[in-house]
Amino acid sequence: EPNVLAGTLIAHTDAVWGLAYSGVKNHLLSCSADGTIRLWNPPEKIPCICTYNGEKGCDPAHMVASFNTGSTVIYDLETSQSVLMFSSQVESGVQSNNHINKVVSHPTLPVTITAHEDRHIKFFDNKTGKMIHSMVAHLDAVTSLAVDPNGIYLMSGSHDCSIRLWNLDSKTCVQEITAHRKKLDESIYDVAFHPSKAYIASAGADALAKVFV
Repeated sequence: EPNVLAGTLIAHTDAVWGLAYSGVKNHLLSCSADGTIRLWNPPEKIPCICTYNGEKGCDPAHMVASFNTGSTVIYDLETSQSVLMFSSQVESGVQSNNHINKVVSHPTLPVTITAHEDRHIKFFDNKTGKMIHSMVAHLDAVTSLAVDPNGIYLMSGSHDCSIRLWNLDSKTCVQEITAHRKKLDESIYDVAFHPSKAYIASAGADALAKVFV
């Protein structure tokens, strides 16, 4: 609706796959199928502050990006330089299966979590770049991740139609919900925690968005 549209940011040349908003400086990060990440200050006349070649981010000075090669990189937003590349530990011959569908930052700890096409969820140390933990988390591709605002639980969604809630300390599954029907071999596209209330939500290929209490 024209009366609620505050503005349009135009620069990407292909589909925009993800957004991350930082309330510290009111900046926006976008990642696109055109292979770039863009940092925006939406109210400005020229809103695009910087373009990074590469997906997205938690520390206001840094962002974390994942690439379809299977690599994950932390960038410094001030200098635009890469600070750290995580060791992917890819076995030879399965590079294509290492595709990363989602990357999230832990809200309080220096930890990055990645969701993989090969059913894995992996945890990385932001200081050393080393993998802390890797686990087969679903029966199909892991498509989405969210960490609760207190940093206690991780939620994952998958094309196996399930949402799983994980205890981040023990890395164990504490709850599983069958949430969406399959459509063209796809199921759950995204999951989210409410920032303050005990609600979780999911979006699926069946054209439904669901909220769970």
